[in-house]
Amino acid sequence: MCNVRARVPARLIAGSGVLMFSQRIREVMERKKLLTAPPETTVSSAARLMMRRKVGAVMVVEQSRLVGIFTERDAVFRVIARGRDAHATRLSDVMTVAPHTVNPDNSFGYALLLMHENGFRHMPVIEDGKLVGIVSARNALDPDLEEFVAESERRKQFLRERTEYA
Repeated sequence: MCNVRARVPARLIAGSGVLMFSQRIREVMERKKLLTAPPETTVSSAARLMMRRKVGAVMVVEQSRLVGIFTERDAVFRVIARGRDAHATRLSDVMTVAPHTVNPDNSFGYALLLMHENGFRHMPVIEDGKLVGIVSARNALDPDLEEFVAESERRKQFLRERTEYA
């Protein structure tokens, strides 16, 4: 497991109260926004469900087991941009198979780093083999967390420049 504290700016660790980074995922995950659908669901049906529930991702479940995730980005990049018919395309054809998952006892900082490093914004939360929730980068819309992301980007830029001029 990665050391989240080593990557978090000291001024955020030293702040008052419990930081969102160190909070357990179960404290920040969204159960109410968990939307599931079977793999044979069409993209258009899934999109309508997402619109009604105001969510950005559908967990694709088969026989109570998570088999994939379908997100707004999948709709844009894998369906619309490729000219596929949303009424005929099934989630199983365009979903991300076997997505990264986290345990509700992992820290939110750990989940946020995984999402940031792997370029996605939604992560299923699995406990004892069962889908129990979803955590998203949207949960990070907190001033301290925004500062963390900005600091992370600043450090990456510094490292790029350092190797570029070395």
